[in-house]
Amino acid sequence: MSKANLQKWYDFVEKHDTKALSDMLADDVVFHSPVVHTPQEGKAITFLYLSAAGKVLSGDNFAYVGEYLSENGAVIEFNTVIDGIRIDGIDMITWNDEGKIIEFKVMLRPLKAVNKVHEMMGAMLAKA
Repeated sequence: MSKANLQKWYDFVEKHDTKALSDMLADDVVFHSPVVHTPQEGKAITFLYLSAAGKVLSGDNFAYVGEYLSENGAVIEFNTVIDGIRIDGIDMITWNDEGKIIEFKVMLRPLKAVNKVHEMMGAMLAKA
């Protein structure tokens, strides 16, 4: 099941289809941000963070470069470059039995990249 669910995520990343993103998220999804110290709970806030992150991180340099699957989850590694800063990160996604995302965790490195993404996400979320 994870491979089919993961393909839906890849399709969202490629097309930025916000309806598809909304459809993927469980109502009680929990989002763990690399720049916010508390888990963000619920579909509305998770949708806001993930749609903003899609705009901030995507671009010509963004690529998923690794994929590690379990029965109900995936860890997908990505790279991108923003303002000359190389960003390495992973998305950790867990799905429920209905194929909805119930947990989404993002990790980034190096610290310079975390700070840059924090700055850009703050600006993007302020517009929302």
